[in-house]
Formats: sequence, C-alpha cells, structure tokens
Amino acid sequence: MIQPVTPASQQLAIGVDTGGTNSTFGLVDHRGEIKYRGAISTSKYDNVTEYIDALYDAVAPAIDQVGGIKMIHGIGIGAPNGNYYKGTIEYAPNLKWKGIVPLAELITEKFNLPCALTNDANAAAVGEMMYGAAKGMKDFIMITLGTGVGSGIVSNGQLVLGHDGFAGELGHTIIIPNGRRHWGTNMEGSLEAYCSATGVRLTAIELLHKNPDEKSLMRKYPESELDSRIVFECAEQGDKLANEVYQFTGEVLGKAMANFVMFSSPEAVILFGGLCKAGDLILKPTRQHMEHNVLPIFRDKVKLIFSELKEADSAVLGASALVWEIK
Repeated sequence: MIQPVTPASQQLAIGVDTGGTNSTFGLVDHRGEIKYRGAISTSKYDNVTEYIDALYDAVAPAIDQVGGIKMIHGIGIGAPNGNYYKGTIEYAPNLKWKGIVPLAELITEKFNLPCALTNDANAAAVGEMMYGAAKGMKDFIMITLGTGVGSGIVSNGQLVLGHDGFAGELGHTIIIPNGRRHWGTNMEGSLEAYCSATGVRLTAIELLHKNPDEKSLMRKYPESELDSRIVFECAEQGDKLANEVYQFTGEVLGKAMANFVMFSSPEAVILFGGLCKAGDLILKPTRQHMEHNVLPIFRDKVKLIFSELKEADSAVLGASALVWEIK
C-alpha cells in the first residue's frame, strides 16, 4: 500500500544550534512554534561521528512522537564557520572537530533527511525574517551582540553569502584603525573588540584605570569578576563610569552601523543578543551616532530595533527556518 505524502504545510522542521559547549534542537512548525525541545553536549565528543550518533539518539524519539520521518521536511543547522554552499563547518576555533567537517552530508546520511547549514548569525537572520521583527522585510541587517559580534545581511530577500559562503563578517570589520587588539584574531580595532560582551568588559576596565579618582560601583568587583552583566547593573543604578561604557560602546556601534547602512541601504538594523538587555543604554547612543554619521539621503530612514525572538529559542528557530528553503 502506498503511503500518503504529508502536505508540506503540515510538516515540521528540525532546527539544531551547534554551539561550542552544547547543541540545542527543536521541532518547529511553519508558524515558528517549537513542538519539542532538547539538547546534547557538543564538547563531550572529540569525534564528529560520535556527536551525530548522540544527536540522532536524542532527536529520534521526538520524530517518532510527531508521527515519524514523513512528518519532517528536513534539518537546518546553525554552526560557527558554517558554509551554506558546501554544508561544511570550516576551521571553527571553538569546536573540537578541526579542519573542514562535512556536517550536512553526514547528518543527511544518518537521518535520511535533507540538511541545510549556515553560520549561526546567518541562521538568526533567516529566523528573524520568517518568524520575528523582519517578517515581510526584504532588506535588513541582523547584528548579534553576545560573546562575539555576529551578523547576517539580507538583501532583496536573500542572504548575502558571497562567492565562498562566508560574506557578512561585519563583527570583524575595522572600525577604529590601530585600535584594541582582538583576543582571538589579533586584528586591531575590530567591531567585536569593542561591542561584544568581552569588549564592554574591556572598556569598563580601561575607564576604571584612566579615571582612578572617579568613584564607581564597579570598583567593588575584582577585574577577574567584572563582566558586561555587572556593568549593566551598575549603569542602571546611575553609576557614571558604567554609563560612559555604554555611551562609548554605542558610539562605536553607531559609527559601524552608519557604514553598514550606506553599504546596503537596509529597511532596518535588528539587534539581538545579551547586550540588548541594556535597552536604551545601548540603543540611544547607537542610534544617535548612526544617524550623525550617515549621508542625508539615508538619515531617518532606517529602523534600529531589537529582535522579537526569544533569546532562548532564536538559534533553533533560525536553524529551522533554513529548512523551508529546501526544495
């Protein structure tokens, strides 16, 4: 007996966020509702084959629960240094699997499902376009402000991937020539060196050193414990130096945004990630310096907004959104 084909509109997508420490996954419908959630360790597995076996063992019960493989359209993966064209992870510094890893191909072989893969920031942009603040937009830039600074550029409704699949590394563009040395790349003056959570911490330490006579709530903490969360809490309590950290961070980010706006003329720049919890502390100076540094033809045209996706769900939603592009 021939089994009826499940209509695509009723199928689910599996989204996997492959992080350096853990991998989270979910089964997601067309509306962006996560029907099943789970997670496994990434760092536990030195061998990528063992990782895929563990992922399969974790996901298989969920597939059975929703009615079997006929209910699954495919698997989407967001991963560091993910190449959309090749389905590979290439030289990811925070993963144990070195070199070029053909993850999409290996996943397809194991699960017998089509698989699409891209880097985590691009996945976030696709998720925002399908389920979040960018729904209906064809031109926008997604900036993720977390441990690092990631980005995804959408132009004319398509991700900007470049000829090799690695376009859009806005976090590593040089915004302050000969500036702060990046701890991972050794580049000087990149956006990530200033506007990531680590960058905020380093700015706070620099300001404390430059202003030794200035009282600050941040001085209650050893430098080894000072992080972006503490800076935010101090700023909320009216601490002058902590607020200066956000003023400076917003200035750097705003100037970078001005360059990005003049490059691609987006409808919106969407900010996402842990630093966004600072709200207007980061948004106001960023908007001010973005508008001040663009040509008049771009001024007051570009929305600067926060993501509408829940931080805990965004990576899985973004990865799952890749699946609906699979034909």
